[in-house]
Amino acid sequence: MKYLVLFAVLLIAYFLWRNARIDRGPGRNRGAAPPAGPMEMVSCAQCGVHLPKPDAIAGADGRLYCSQEHRLRGGG
Repeated sequence: MKYLVLFAVLLIAYFLWRNARIDRGPGRNRGAAPPAGPMEMVSCAQCGVHLPKPDAIAGADGRLYCSQEHRLRGGG
């Protein structure tokens, strides 16, 4: 009888421990870096499409383009 009670207590402890791990979710206890902030968006001088500033191609006149083809078409 005492082995049955011990087994029941261990089983309950295991399920409580397991549920506590699942509730925290993945990566929360690993010290993950905070998500990056928003990027500055710019529009293409040729077609007007919006894109992140680091992805834009600068023309000679300082205007930003979405691709090399649009930079050449725009005269920059």
